[in-house]
Formats: sequence, structure tokens, C-alpha cells
Amino acid sequence: MGKKVLLVDDDPDLGRLVEMILRSIDITVYQSMSGTEGLKNIYEIHPDLVILDIMMPEMNGFDVCMRLREMTDVPVLMLTARCTENDILRAFNVGADDYIKKPFNKNEFEARVRALLRRSNNHKVGAASYILSYEDSFLNIDLNTKIVKLCGEIVELSPREYSLLAYLVREQGKIVSNRELTRNIWGDPVSCSQTYPSLYVYYLRKRLQDGKYGHKYIHTHRGRGYWFEPRKEE
Repeated sequence: MGKKVLLVDDDPDLGRLVEMILRSIDITVYQSMSGTEGLKNIYEIHPDLVILDIMMPEMNGFDVCMRLREMTDVPVLMLTARCTENDILRAFNVGADDYIKKPFNKNEFEARVRALLRRSNNHKVGAASYILSYEDSFLNIDLNTKIVKLCGEIVELSPREYSLLAYLVREQGKIVSNRELTRNIWGDPVSCSQTYPSLYVYYLRKRLQDGKYGHKYIHTHRGRGYWFEPRKEE
């Protein structure tokens, strides 16, 4: 695979464990001992995946993830002992792609890492064939600049809300299942994440004021999933 992973965690023992696990699948692991060091190393290492703790000196993992999302779309895996529902939701809100609780299972950890790297590769390979924008008289979505406008005003979306919208727009006309959304937006499905698509569809509909201007963009097919329906202009 020949990939590079940056572990941002102040525990050297964890660093040695992660390196031992990932070295066997041809992944080079670098470790930063603080959030600020991790942000600095992003520029120098250009990792294919960032593994991020929450509780760290100087800057916590939530803040690091928010800063990362300002500069890169690199996949982010939260690896932390903090595991309340609020922690998990906050992690996804600031842009994390997956979440694993410490202590973790070696095989599950390796599978999650592989899935995030694979999904990242698939996105790069297929990028040229994706729909690059959507526009009607009310809604404008530019998938290159990641700018969404409603009635000419920029709509502020969280990274996760934007990723969900972009995926539905690219797959417009197709019903996308909860499982597919969970796999492609959050990484491999995990037991605690199956409700996230419906939660974030709810958030997204509120942001877009869906239905207010005579058209509903995001539809639900009960038991099957969601789809994006373009507005038919006269």
C-alpha cells in the first residue's frame, strides 16, 4: 500500500502499538505528541490518514480536526477513550470520518484504517466522473469550491453536512441507503453510527430550508434511504 499515517497522540506506547499493527500492511506511521505539532507535521508529511486523540496538551482533538478541515480533506480517524454520545457527535460535526474507542480491537482498527484509505483512493480515482455542480434559480452548489448558496446567500454547513449533501447531489436520482451513506461518509459502518444519516439529513434540510421555496430537494424512501431530486425549471 505504501501509505503514510500521522498519529496525533501524546502516548508513546500507543504510538509503538499503532506502528506495529500498521507496519505489517505496509503503512508508515509518524507520531506527533500534541495538536499543534500535528498541524505543523501535516504540511511536512502530507499523510494519507490522520489518527487523532481528543485529550491532548495545548490543543484538543476537536480543535485540531476543525483546523485540519480548513486546509485538507485527508481522512481523520478519532481514536480516544472519550466515548459519550456527545463526544461522538461532536467529532463528526467537526469533520472526523470515523471514531474508535480505546481500548480497541486490533483487527477492527486495521479494517477501519484500510476502509478510510480505500475510500479516499476511490474518491480520487473517480473524481473526474463526478457531477461538479448543481444550480437552479434558488440553490447553487459548487462541488469544486464547496460553496453552497441559497437565494444568493452562502449556507454555512458543517463538514459532515456538506459531505452528505455532496454525496446525494453526485448520486442524484438514485436512492442511497443508510448503510451506503454510513460507509461512504463516515467510513465502515459501526454499531453506533447507523442513525447518523437520518440525523444529518434532518440538519441539512433545516440549513437548506428544504420545501420552503416550492420544492423539496432531499426525499426519504422509508426503509430504503434518501435521494436528491433536482428542481425542474420551466
